[in-house]
Amino acid sequence: MGERTALVVGGTSGIGLETARQLRARGAAVHVAGRSKERLEALAVSDPELIGHRADGGDRGQIAEVLSTIGTLDWLVVSLSGAEGAGPFAELDLDALRGAFEAKFWGQLTTVQAALPHLSEDGSITLVTAISARTGMPGTAGLAAVNGALEAMIRPLARELAPRRINAVSPGLVDTPWWNGLPQDARDAYFAQAAAQLPTRRIASPADVAEAVVLAATNRNLTGTVLESDGGLHLAPLN
Repeated sequence: MGERTALVVGGTSGIGLETARQLRARGAAVHVAGRSKERLEALAVSDPELIGHRADGGDRGQIAEVLSTIGTLDWLVVSLSGAEGAGPFAELDLDALRGAFEAKFWGQLTTVQAALPHLSEDGSITLVTAISARTGMPGTAGLAAVNGALEAMIRPLARELAPRRINAVSPGLVDTPWWNGLPQDARDAYFAQAAAQLPTRRIASPADVAEAVVLAATNRNLTGTVLESDGGLHLAPLN
């Protein structure tokens, strides 16, 4: 088998960046797409073996342009996220929730559609969702809706796109820039409280979840599956 080619959309930080690094460590040629010029410039310094592209996953034309430079793609990973959509349902800002759907749900679908003509016959698609789709934690109904909508598509698409594979990885609490809106002391206190309730007794690192993403992307016997990489949060929802 020759060198594989991967594209990680939303791959300039957090889980996406760690996934790109781990795929590169497996010998793949890894392309990374992101919107931030500053993060891409930092990536060129920290990870010169990764090939950066400035593109918005929600813009089909921009993703198509990136793919036209890549050619045939073996592994597509879509790690687009958004910081909106959380909060008590009675006060939930529905405009913010629409923005969350636009950024994550529509962004991921737009990227996948644009990539299909470039995906090899034995290629794979891996989406990064969130365990909020599979738990009953108060204050996460909006997040559950966004991620649940993505996860609901995995099984039918696995049949429709065969023999190409599609899976999702559903993380729980991960120490990523998603939490940067919280002051550091509040973030540390919340993580400590949450870790004490998790079966694993720890908050995941991006590298932890990236290992599951790489498995989903590369294992040719996995399709139509949502892998929970959540420290057991689905077993013990936080109070």
